[in-house]
Amino acid sequence: MFVDSHAHLQLPHFKDDLEQAISRAKDAEIEAIMLVGSDEADSLAGVLLAAGHDFMYASVGIHPHDVKNADDNTYNNIKKMVRDHTVHAYGEIGLDFFKNYSPRDTQIEHFERQLDIADELSLPLIIHIRDAYDDSYNILNQKKDKLRNGGVIHCFSSDYKNAAKFIDLGFHISFSGTITYKKSTELVETARKISINDTLIETDAPYLSPVPYRGKRNEPAYVKEVAKFIAEINGLSVEDVGRITSRNFYDLFRIESPMNDTKITYKIRNSLYINMTNRCTNSCTFCARENSYVVKGHNLLLGSEPTVEQIISLIGDPTEHDEVVFCGYGEPLIRLDAVIAVARYVKERGGKVRVNTNGQANMIHKKNILESLRGLVDAISVSLNSDKSEQYNEICHSIFGTGSYNEVKSFILQAKDVIPDVTASIVELPGVDVAACRKIAEEELGVNFKVRKFNVVG
Repeated sequence: MFVDSHAHLQLPHFKDDLEQAISRAKDAEIEAIMLVGSDEADSLAGVLLAAGHDFMYASVGIHPHDVKNADDNTYNNIKKMVRDHTVHAYGEIGLDFFKNYSPRDTQIEHFERQLDIADELSLPLIIHIRDAYDDSYNILNQKKDKLRNGGVIHCFSSDYKNAAKFIDLGFHISFSGTITYKKSTELVETARKISINDTLIETDAPYLSPVPYRGKRNEPAYVKEVAKFIAEINGLSVEDVGRITSRNFYDLFRIESPMNDTKITYKIRNSLYINMTNRCTNSCTFCARENSYVVKGHNLLLGSEPTVEQIISLIGDPTEHDEVVFCGYGEPLIRLDAVIAVARYVKERGGKVRVNTNGQANMIHKKNILESLRGLVDAISVSLNSDKSEQYNEICHSIFGTGSYNEVKSFILQAKDVIPDVTASIVELPGVDVAACRKIAEEELGVNFKVRKFNVVG
């Protein structure tokens, strides 16, 4: 599934083949399109077009090119359009100091006015910026109290430093076909550095067609090319990017999502993950579930823990995946018997099994559980998280208290005798000595070592 978070199908460019372009979008698995207004007439046309299609939504506003013609009557009419249930955003508004079709002072005046209107209407923002990133940021930063509904910097064209500043203000960053152009090296680096959870994709149709359609009229079906490119530079599958950016879209624009079903099994890249439990013996300071149960676009909040039969029914042929991973948003080895039963099913059918664990299973079950995993688990990743017991306690807050760190190290050592591939991992947090952790993992414990980025899950 994919969404086009910014398109202009209401423009004359589509007058001869609108229905065909819509059909092509559906064939390309585009399940939602935001029709973005740029002036009063264009906004109304977008509202009317969206009203006739249940997968289209509208945004209303006055583009910086056109604010020179806007007055009180314009904004009163824009406000009336918001009564339509298809309107989910305000924009595109902002500053364009490249073409200056409207005087700069006029642009700034109307940008500030429209930020107030969007806040009054409780709508998220769609922001246009061209050659005006500093001015735009300064205005938005001064009006932080007007940004409570979030928004997106559409067709982002600057560097990572600027992207990070807008993300800190609560904005998403949207990439268009320009990211596929050969000269867009800075933009590629930005897309690689920011979190996929802060990313949207768009066409800006009929403009800015991606490679391999550059030079032709753009249309929503081509948003998949943007998804493919972002997937490639981030080591994700195109399905991952489509799913994650779709959820970002629905959440930002407060549109009822078709993605809210809880996942017992879920795919990231070509690995199949199993969501065994939401229970955990740690309450880690870095754990993303403190804020959300969504991982790479998948909802992992369990109403009840799945049975072995439920899990097996969802796995299918395990050889279709690189590995089957016991993970989820909890400690999987809390449910040791279920892990053993499912792992046996996977191994009997030629699949590979990995377990991601906090290393506290022996304390949980009050016995050495590792022998029961022999021949069933190919790889295990254990969260070491520090080189010091005191710091581990401060980070992980284990229910087992101060002795937990040494027990985790002992678990890793014992795992070497049972499981072929053992990795000790840490999360890259301020104050954590990565080099010291690596030395413990590789020299003291004799296992692989992995550093995980903070706030990147999956």
